[in-house]
Amino acid sequence: MIRARHIGVTAVALLATLAGTPGLAAAQQPPGTRPSTTLSDTELPPGWQLSAQGGRRELVWHAPAPVPMGDARVEFHAGGRLLGVPVAGRDGRTFRLALERGRPSDLKDVRALAGGRRLDAPAEHRAPGRRTAPPVTPPTAAVPAAPAPAGAVDPGRPGAYRTLTSAYDLDPVTLPGLPRPVEMKAVVVAPKNAAGRRPLALFLHGRHSTCYKPGAEDDVTGDWPCADGYRPIPSHRGYLRDQQLLASQGYVTVSISANGINGQDWQAEDGGAEARSSLVRRHLADWADWAAHPGHAPAALRRVPRADLSRVLLVGHSRGGEGVNRAAMDSLYPPPADQDGSRGPVRWTIRGTVLIGPTIFGQNPVADVPSATILPGCDGDVSDLQGEVYVDGTRGVSSGTALHSAVYVVGANHNFFNSEWTPGQAEAPASDDFWDDEQERDPVCSPGSATRLTADQQHRAGATYIAAAARLFVAGDDRARPLLDGTGLRAPSAGPARVLTHAVGARRGGGFLPDGPVTVTGGRLCSAVDPDPAVSCLDPEVPGSSPHFAGWETDRETGRRAVALAWTAPGGTTAALRPGAAVSLAGTRSLALRVIVPPNSGSTPFDVAVTDASGRRAALGRVTVDALPGSGRTASYWAREVRVPLTAATRAGLDLRHVTSLALTPRSDAGRAWLVDAWGWRPGTPAVRAAALPRVDVGRTTVKEGDSGVRTYTVPVKVSGHGSGQVRVYVLDPATGRAQGRVVTVRPGGHDIDVPVTVRGDTSFSYDVQHDIAVKAVHGAVVGAHRGGVTVQNDDPMPALTVTPTAGRVTEGRALDWRLSLSEPSAVDIWLPFRIVPVTEGAELSTKDVDPRWLSEWTGEEPDPERALSATGAWVWMEFPAGSTRYDLSLPTVTDQVAEPAESVRFEQTDDDGRPVPGGVAFTGTVTDAP
Repeated sequence: MIRARHIGVTAVALLATLAGTPGLAAAQQPPGTRPSTTLSDTELPPGWQLSAQGGRRELVWHAPAPVPMGDARVEFHAGGRLLGVPVAGRDGRTFRLALERGRPSDLKDVRALAGGRRLDAPAEHRAPGRRTAPPVTPPTAAVPAAPAPAGAVDPGRPGAYRTLTSAYDLDPVTLPGLPRPVEMKAVVVAPKNAAGRRPLALFLHGRHSTCYKPGAEDDVTGDWPCADGYRPIPSHRGYLRDQQLLASQGYVTVSISANGINGQDWQAEDGGAEARSSLVRRHLADWADWAAHPGHAPAALRRVPRADLSRVLLVGHSRGGEGVNRAAMDSLYPPPADQDGSRGPVRWTIRGTVLIGPTIFGQNPVADVPSATILPGCDGDVSDLQGEVYVDGTRGVSSGTALHSAVYVVGANHNFFNSEWTPGQAEAPASDDFWDDEQERDPVCSPGSATRLTADQQHRAGATYIAAAARLFVAGDDRARPLLDGTGLRAPSAGPARVLTHAVGARRGGGFLPDGPVTVTGGRLCSAVDPDPAVSCLDPEVPGSSPHFAGWETDRETGRRAVALAWTAPGGTTAALRPGAAVSLAGTRSLALRVIVPPNSGSTPFDVAVTDASGRRAALGRVTVDALPGSGRTASYWAREVRVPLTAATRAGLDLRHVTSLALTPRSDAGRAWLVDAWGWRPGTPAVRAAALPRVDVGRTTVKEGDSGVRTYTVPVKVSGHGSGQVRVYVLDPATGRAQGRVVTVRPGGHDIDVPVTVRGDTSFSYDVQHDIAVKAVHGAVVGAHRGGVTVQNDDPMPALTVTPTAGRVTEGRALDWRLSLSEPSAVDIWLPFRIVPVTEGAELSTKDVDPRWLSEWTGEEPDPERALSATGAWVWMEFPAGSTRYDLSLPTVTDQVAEPAESVRFEQTDDDGRPVPGGVAFTGTVTDAP
């Protein structure tokens, strides 16, 4: 029997000042995204509880302070695997995850994470203000590197046009899956007196608090619509400086409001990605109408030049980044009609996307739309920098001609790219998402450190690189490419910001990819996501993290790999990668490698060599990989792009059409490194033509279990589009959460992904069970809704509870005893919470009337100072294991020498928030003086 626990025993060191950290996510993806699991007899850590709420078994975490809304989702993990995504309570402190049947023995190391950051670490593992384990040896204060050479163009310089600002507020729209209408509101900045049609740049902000109370210091909510006395937070006005820069260069810019989605996206299986896509496309459809019929535009836009919808750039911040990625996908490959909130013809062409600190819960980037992903080095919200998947996740999916760039901004946080999320600039309360601790300052990211950017420096750098992407993707100016593609040139307008880039696609070819069939010698082929440190690329206990190894829906993944190197002497180890088929480097100028070295490790030289099919070997030369500044709180294991000319291979007569191996020899004294990939590189930006691909969307079916019989259901999967392609399908075990994956070839209209679910009817109470799958593109396909399944609902009532006092009136020194009984056995564990509440009449037992060991064990309290038992806030859970119907509760009392009247104690059944359950059970016991 599991001992009941007291909610008040919350000895965790999660900083109370989390309330001032708006980067952490609160309302998350809904119950549909949670893998199921079960509970063991192991005690849960402080702050965690189990309950049966509304007929569902739930795992509940209570944070010591509210966890404000942000873009990274809060996740529950145990034993190194994802349990699921909880739903946040209105208090911002209570997070609930419904659990399924079964009873595993390994519910250990339960954790609450957001963006790879632990939120509930116990005191011995967390210094105040720290969100990850501190490094064994804290890095010294980082020193900024020398500036890189300037590029041929500087996109951050304002253009020749003066600008005008206007706004529109149309009738709200209803989007699938969201019960309340969403606003159609935007701010527009456009060039004055610009001739002809102008390219359009659309901005979408991320997930932030939705409403604030004017005059209150920190009164913000995630409600929608806003309550009386509250105003909407104007997050969409936070990119005005970016809009003004682009407008001066001739772009019509529009930044749209999405508070209505932010206030409801916890109900959406995908966290609101499809809703955001629909909102973006609703605005684009209106702009297409206004371009065709200028007289139909709102009066405020009559002076705005006509937009050229054949040249559209989408810019998304945080979950807005995932939203514009989905909008680009949906514009090329239409979603299922029942998921689409923007039907009608696509009258626009998206030339590229800019994604700022984005989420990508589905890990489903659009391979055939160019992208630039800004990764903030001091991101305190999406701190795992999962947006790297917008680069890495496109490899091998389509033709590879679209450039996908990662732009790492050292010293930038998450919020300050939006002025309405920036203290001192925002209309509503705002703060730095990278929380600083004055007693243990971060050497890289604490304000005032040598590498940390000010809000204005960061915003200027962001605006500059947004404009660089516009210049390359929309205007077609190849001179901007070296600012984005790993060449290493900088844009002077970014000021002191140190901006690093790498890329895939464009004119790269002949990739050496550890993901495919390869043989490795002198190194270790490692997995990006695996709970086994001997298999994973980066030990989860190592301080810091890598954007390349960001986790997904499964505890381990197939097909995401790198080559790990370790050495103890210069030249002592040579790692060689041999792909299953020869690689062609013909027609390329250099070999571009992406290599990770540990943060703060200085410069690491490598000798690079290749071998052709005849066995001829050529030493190409030496490259040097410079480490990023980092700490235990940053995702600084990030690959630097280095290039080595292929001249030596040509001189040596190698057949560059058939290169069979790539070798790296470290030349430093000792160290570690990871080869992410290598490509033949040549300059230029080719025209991109989107391939006709099949699209996969996973749905959800909810069924009743029934009282008898066996029924078989199939996970709903729709394949649309054209052609055939490959996806990897993971089937998640509802009892353990473990995943089994396989590669499937899909075709439009086919039933290639056929996952049956067998349901056995019964008349015993149980909990709902989710049988889920997750899908990811491998080659020649796109994935929209990546997760779904069959939810089997329990349709049997919970057994009735009765309480019988077996010793309900005793003299002091004896134990009060009660027997709690269920009317019938249950097929699952049942947890029932009770609270000690004030008695309705007479005197109440005090903390000195009961056994002090019982008091400590059940409440975490000491007897002194003496007070009523109900004043301790004792809140206990009583468990009925599956198949049992009885629970015996005993409360031992002590004998004293004080003459007292009869004293009583009262237990009352409650919900998880301590509120009485209507019609719930209450029982009492009374203690009298010994004769």
